[in-house]
Amino acid sequence: MSKTLRPLPLPKTDEDGKVYDAFNDAELRYRMRYVDLVVNPHVKEVFVKRTKLFNAMRTFLTTEVTLKLKLPSCNLFQVGAARPFITHHNSLDIPLYMRIANELYLKRLIVGGFDGVYEFSKNFRNEGMDRTHNPEFTAMEIYVAYKDYNWMMEFTENLLEYCALQVNGTTDATFGEYNVNFKAPYARVTMTDAIIQFTGFDISGKSEDEIRKAALGMGIQVDDTMGKGKLIDEIFGAKCEGNFIQPTFITDYPKEMSPLCKEHRSNPELTERFELMVCGKEIANAYSELNDPIDQRERFEAQLKLADRGDDEAMFIDNDFLRALEYGMPPTSGLGIGMDRLIMFLTNNQSIQEVLFFPQMRPEKNKLN
Repeated sequence: MSKTLRPLPLPKTDEDGKVYDAFNDAELRYRMRYVDLVVNPHVKEVFVKRTKLFNAMRTFLTTEVTLKLKLPSCNLFQVGAARPFITHHNSLDIPLYMRIANELYLKRLIVGGFDGVYEFSKNFRNEGMDRTHNPEFTAMEIYVAYKDYNWMMEFTENLLEYCALQVNGTTDATFGEYNVNFKAPYARVTMTDAIIQFTGFDISGKSEDEIRKAALGMGIQVDDTMGKGKLIDEIFGAKCEGNFIQPTFITDYPKEMSPLCKEHRSNPELTERFELMVCGKEIANAYSELNDPIDQRERFEAQLKLADRGDDEAMFIDNDFLRALEYGMPPTSGLGIGMDRLIMFLTNNQSIQEVLFFPQMRPEKNKLN
C-alpha cells in the first residue's frame, strides 16, 4: 500500500523459538520509535497501557473534581523548586520560564471559587537525566477545597488501586525483582521516624549545623549552600528512600523542606505533607496547602536567602500569588503524581525512556543514513 525504501529490522525465530536479530538496541529504539513500535509489539502495549492509565485517572478524578484545565506552560517567574528552562517572548520582549509545576495557577483558581480543579500538565526541568528523570515529563495535579492531607492520603491510595485494576486487571504489579501491591490501604511512616529507623539520628529540634555534621558523618556529600531542609532531604534520599518498596506514605516533613505547605496542626516544626514512595522512588507529593499569606511571604523570603547562598533550586517570590492568597483561599489539599514514573511501575519498565514515545537525546553524531 506504500513505497518503502528501507527494510524493517524484523527479528527471526528458529524452530526452537529462539529469537535472532531482535531490534533491541536502546539508542536506536528511542531514536527510531516508529520502527520500534512496528517490530516490537510489547513496546506498543506499554503505550496502550499508558493511555488506559490516563483514561482511568480522569474517570476517577471526576468523582471529586468538576473542572479539568489547561494552564500556561510559560511563566513570568520561576515557579517551583527546580532549575528552569528559560526562553524569550519576542513580542513582549521579556524572558519567560518554562513551567516547572502548575500548582500556583491551580491554587489561584481555588481562590477564584472552584472547589476542585486538576490538570495533566507537561512540565520542564533543566536538570540531570537518568533512568527516572527526563527534562520534559507529565504530572497530574489536583486541588480540592475543604480537604487536608489526611483526606488526600485515602484519596490517593484509592485512586492508585483503581488505576492499577483498570490498566492491568489486578492490583499486583511486577517491577524488576519486586512484586508491588497497589491495593489500599498503604503504610504511613513519618519522615522523622524513617530517618531514625535507618540512621539512628533524630532530626527533631536539631540546628542546621548539627544536621550538616550528622550528614557528613554518614558519608553524605553536602555543602554550605544547603539549608536545613535540603540537608534533611539528602539524608533521607541517601539512607532511607530506597528501603520503601511497597507503597508507603512518608509524612510530616520539616517546615524547611516545604515552603508551600501548611504548618502541622500539632508540631510547628513540621508540615502536613506526604510523599508516596514505591520501590524506593517518589511517585506522589501532597500537602495541606498553606493559605496564610503572611506565613507564605515569610517562607518565600526564606527561600530568597537560600538563593543568595547559592541554592539554584530555591523558589522566587510570586507576588501575584501572594496577592491572591490575601483575598482568601479556603483550606485546601493538593496532590501531584508523576505519570511517567507511575506507568513505569505498572508496566515493569526500569527506564523512563521506555514509557515516553520520544525521550530527549543528544543529536546524532553522524548524518542519517
